[in-house]
Amino acid sequence: MLCALAAAGCGGDDEEEAQSCSVTAQTGCAAPQVCEEVEGAEPACFDPVTVTGRVVDSLDDRPIAGARVLARDANDAVISRVAVTKEDGTYALVVPARRDASGAPVKAEFTLRADALAYETFPKAPRVALPVDLATAAGKPPTLASAATEIALLPLADGEARGSISGVVHADQPGGTLLVAGGVTGAADLDGSYTIFNVTPGEVTVRGYAAGLALDTASATVSADKETRGVDLHAIGEATAVVSGKVEIVNAPGGSATSVILVVGDTFDEATARGEAPRGLRQGDVTGDFSIAGVPDGEYVVLAAFEDDALVRDPDTSIGGTEIVRITVSGGDVPVPESFKVTEALAVVSPGASTLDEVSRAPTFVFRDDSSEDLYEVTVFDALGTKVWEDLEVPRVTGSENVSVEYGGPALIPGMIYQFRATSMKAGTPISQTEDLKGVFLYR
Repeated sequence: MLCALAAAGCGGDDEEEAQSCSVTAQTGCAAPQVCEEVEGAEPACFDPVTVTGRVVDSLDDRPIAGARVLARDANDAVISRVAVTKEDGTYALVVPARRDASGAPVKAEFTLRADALAYETFPKAPRVALPVDLATAAGKPPTLASAATEIALLPLADGEARGSISGVVHADQPGGTLLVAGGVTGAADLDGSYTIFNVTPGEVTVRGYAAGLALDTASATVSADKETRGVDLHAIGEATAVVSGKVEIVNAPGGSATSVILVVGDTFDEATARGEAPRGLRQGDVTGDFSIAGVPDGEYVVLAAFEDDALVRDPDTSIGGTEIVRITVSGGDVPVPESFKVTEALAVVSPGASTLDEVSRAPTFVFRDDSSEDLYEVTVFDALGTKVWEDLEVPRVTGSENVSVEYGGPALIPGMIYQFRATSMKAGTPISQTEDLKGVFLYR
């Protein structure tokens, strides 16, 4: 019987009662157990998988109290409730986990998001959240802690006092709705409650975005160092618009498929060419045509090749289909009129080829040579999006498969995260560059 095999046991007096629980409503299990899906069987009750970690200041390792942490799947859909950090910065987050016949969590990856007053949201370009595998949870009850569950937040750069907004998204399945106010964001808990930190004081409009969900807007007056409560949004119907278009993958023997996302315009950062995509506004495995359904009204930027897929948006501005694509959705379908191109990326060798590398001295940036270039441009940004150094005349190399560039800028700040980006140039025109999520490193 499943209950006899389950690692943590099942709730109820017998197997039939234990398997009558509801995953959606989370009923039928005696606390602290939760109802989980089971491979090849009916849902059953188990001790929950708890993810533990700490949220700290990246510059001095000081614990951050009151930060909000939640788990998201590969499509940025929220899959957990929100955990709030304690005075020592620790948190304990229950994450739903599909089980096998023995009751052990099966392989499923998720990432973490964290928000706190006076700190940059994590993740935010160029920082990325490392995937965590639920199958690595161990013990009775099962717990999971790793380097990926320790989160270091970056203090806001300007030090100006800001406020926060909180409320509830009133809709069916509101969890994961992206809330945007004054260019900053928050994510709704599974019950719809949300908080947006670090809103500039003044009058702002709060908007919510999730695939298939149309919401009204709300206005809020934000004051420095205060929380504006009760700013609720309500469902006003179903979002049915479809955004469609075509991606052309050119000169890319190393990559054959990519992903397309819709980024809310207010969150788009020109320097990093990244932004926040609402739950469900993504299509993967795109080789040509794409179609994203259920798009709410709003302003969006259409991005492709934003993941580590050996591809980048083609930076060659001398040809068509390489401009940033911006669209407005207003009650109807939006065909993107011109296909846009992606091409093979310049491969990063170090630092930041596959992980967040730690660097303790002035770094040397190494990337693969582009055989058709005249020269390279190398730029370094900090994690707040500020350009800290650039070399716009890196000579081409001969007789080597790699290009090496020594950092020559101001002293780097210990605890700060940086990204280098290299662009190959021919006749004054960019022809390729390193990927959006690579070249990221932590300076110690």
